[in-house]
Amino acid sequence: MVNITYDASGSIVWQDPDTGKIFVYNPGDIAWTLASTALVFIMIPGLGYFYSGLLRRKNALSMIYLSVMTIAVVSFQWFFWGFSLTFSDTGSSFIGDLKYFGLKGVLEKPSIGSARIPSIVFCIYQLMFAAITPMLALGGFADRAHLGPLLAFVFVWSTLVYDPIACWTWNSNGWSLAHGSYDFAGGTPVHISSGSAALAISIYLGKRRGYGTEALAYKPHNTTFVVLGTVFLWFGWFGFNGGSALSANLRAAQASIVTNLAASVGGLTWMLWDYRIERKWSAVGFCSGAIAGLVAITPGSGFVGSPAAVLFGFMAGTVCNFATQLKFVFGYDDSLDVFASHAIGGIVGNILTAIFAQASVAGFDGFTDIPGGWLDGHWIQLAWHIADSCAGVSYSFTMTTIILWIMHYIPGFRLRVPEGVEILGIDESDMGEFAYDYVAMEPELKGVSYVSSVVRRESDPESFMKERHSSASGNN
Repeated sequence: MVNITYDASGSIVWQDPDTGKIFVYNPGDIAWTLASTALVFIMIPGLGYFYSGLLRRKNALSMIYLSVMTIAVVSFQWFFWGFSLTFSDTGSSFIGDLKYFGLKGVLEKPSIGSARIPSIVFCIYQLMFAAITPMLALGGFADRAHLGPLLAFVFVWSTLVYDPIACWTWNSNGWSLAHGSYDFAGGTPVHISSGSAALAISIYLGKRRGYGTEALAYKPHNTTFVVLGTVFLWFGWFGFNGGSALSANLRAAQASIVTNLAASVGGLTWMLWDYRIERKWSAVGFCSGAIAGLVAITPGSGFVGSPAAVLFGFMAGTVCNFATQLKFVFGYDDSLDVFASHAIGGIVGNILTAIFAQASVAGFDGFTDIPGGWLDGHWIQLAWHIADSCAGVSYSFTMTTIILWIMHYIPGFRLRVPEGVEILGIDESDMGEFAYDYVAMEPELKGVSYVSSVVRRESDPESFMKERHSSASGNN
C-alpha cells in the first residue's frame, strides 16, 4: 500500500520515512495541475492544425499526423528515461541520471518542481511540455521530409536536446536555475530550443523546389485551420503558463491574466504591421501575432505584472513580425517561420522578463522569494538571461545539426525527400492518405503524369529506364 493518509480537510498527507517530515498535498492543487495537463495536451494537435492550415493541400495531413505521432513517441521516451534525465534530483548541473528510469519511484514523494504536488502529478504535467517542444521544431521539416525517420528523430532529439536544456532550466541542480534565471514556463527549453532546431533543420534540408519564385508564393490553403489551431493553442496556454504555478493560487491566476493580455496585444500588433503593407485585416497575421505574444510571455508569466504584459505582446508582435524577413536576408527556407516566432520570441521574452520581473508578483503564491529583475534594482538578472538564451540557441542548433547529419548517413534514415516526392506531396508519397477527398495539384504540377514519372524515376531508376528503353524500341 502507498504510505499516505488523509487529514480532516481531505488533503493527502505523506510522511518521509527517513526524515519524518510531513508533506500535505491539497486536492485543489493536484486537480488544477492535472487539468492543466489536459489543456497543454490539446495544444499539440492544435499546433498540427495551425501548421497544416499554413501549408498547401498536398501536405496538410502530414502535419496533423505528426502532432499525434509526437505525443506517442515522447510519451514512451518520457517513461523510458526522459523524466529521469530531466528531473532526477541526483543528476548533474547539465543533465540528470537514470534514478527514475522507467518511472521507478515516481509516485507519492514530493516533486522536484514543487513540494505541494506529488511527483507522479508533476511527471505527467511535464510530459506535455516535452511533447509539444519537438512538435514545434518539426515545422522546419514542412513540405520536404520523409515521415518515417522522424519517429527516430523525435526520440533522439528529445533525449539529447530537450532533456538537458529543461534540466538546466528547471531542475534544482541545473546551472541556469542555480544562478537565478527566471523561466516560469519554458522560454528557453520549449521555444528557444525548438526555434533554433527548426533553423538547423531548414539549413540542413535546403530550399524547397521553386524557392524564390511564384511557385512558393501561395497563401495558406486553409485559414480556418490556422484560426482553429490558434484557438486550441491559446486555450491550452492557460494551462501551459497558469499550470506552471503547480498550485491553484493567485500566482496561477496572475499568470493566466498576463498570458491572455500578451496574446491579445501581440495579435493586434502583428495584424496592424501587416495592414500597413496590404491594407487588409489578416486573420493569419492576427493568429501569428497572438502566438508570438504567447511565446514571449511564457518565461515571465509568473514574474511580471499586467502592465508589463502589454509591452511583452507589443514587442513580440513587432520583433517577430520583422524577424520573418531574416530568411530572405540569410537565404534559408524556414517555411513556417518557426525560428522567427519561437526562437526570437523566446529571446524577447527572456530579456523582458529580466527587466520587468518583480519579487512582489512572484510572491503571489505566498512562498516564492526572489530578488526580482531590473524593476527591483537587480541588474545582474539581464546578464544571466542573455547567457541562458545564448546557451539555448547554440546548444540546440549544434546538437540538432549533428543529429541530422548522423541520420543522413544511416541507410533508411535520410530525411530529405527527392524532388519528385516533394512535387507529389508528403501526404500522397508517405501516407497514401489525404486531408481532403481531392488535392488540386495541376496548376503547380503541369500534369499528374509528369509527377508519376519523376517519382518512379527517382524511386526505382533501373525499372524506369527499362520502361523508357522498351517504349523507345516500340516506337521505332
